[in-house]
Amino acid sequence: MEKIFQKLSFSSASLVLIILIGIFITLFDAAKPAISEFGLHFLVDPTWNKEVVVNTENTSASAVQQETISDEDDMLLDEDDEDSLDTKTIYGGLVPIVGTILSTLIALFFALPIAMGIAVFLAEIASKTISKYVGMAIELLAAIPSIIFGMWGLYYFAPIISDAFGGYQVSLLTAGLVLGVMILPFMAAITRDSMNTTPDVLKESAYALGATKFEVVKDVIFPYSKVGIIGSIILALGRALGETMAVAFLIGAVYSLPEKITDPTISIPVAMAVNFGEASGLGESALFYLGLILFILSFIIISLAKFYFLKRVKV
Repeated sequence: MEKIFQKLSFSSASLVLIILIGIFITLFDAAKPAISEFGLHFLVDPTWNKEVVVNTENTSASAVQQETISDEDDMLLDEDDEDSLDTKTIYGGLVPIVGTILSTLIALFFALPIAMGIAVFLAEIASKTISKYVGMAIELLAAIPSIIFGMWGLYYFAPIISDAFGGYQVSLLTAGLVLGVMILPFMAAITRDSMNTTPDVLKESAYALGATKFEVVKDVIFPYSKVGIIGSIILALGRALGETMAVAFLIGAVYSLPEKITDPTISIPVAMAVNFGEASGLGESALFYLGLILFILSFIIISLAKFYFLKRVKV
């Protein structure tokens, strides 16, 4: 029985690794045409789905000349030039990458102080009755589907943000703030549970020495529950990076770098959701390339969190 238990446990752990490796291989294999075509320049190219004229007379990469085709500017070509020119479509991932990072940072800066305040209130200030019902409300807020947040943000929240800050109703700021509302209950609930693990003897000792409630929270509870707080931030960050439906309603889905936070733009999940149904060939591969970038970005964040936890355990 013991051997069966060990084998089942090992199989369960191995299954997780197999799934992760399988996802990475699938994304990489589908993204290979785009990786071969655009390389790492894809990461810094703001162009998406633009046709260019390519000079194919010289096949070396350094001799390739490109000019964007515009409907306003007609290109007058000689017959000899037409034989050496061809068109191809260029894809770049800079705009979705920047949109993803900026919207996530806005959400984090908005949600973090509010989540910490909620957690402190529930763990140390509120009575048990109030803490119970407010805690249930926080958990219910976390259970609301993301598309509901998107609809609410589009029809009720976006006009308020536009009136207050100017700019467009669908924008980077609107998407980031609604993302902040979505990740807030996760951060608040995990931080509250982490604070509740602080031993009463530590808090009572601080009070006995004359510390105020603020000083106990700042100097006793926060340092003791630091690992859990960092973990809640990392988990919320991962949720914000991959959010699709709510952001699709609110960010604008425009392939342009935002000059202001009130401008519309696009994120990686939204770009994949909006374009995947009609994509084919190199365009489909470029979307898988974006998915691979998002997968690696999420992996890096989780790895940094794991490194921090291991460091804390060693200390």
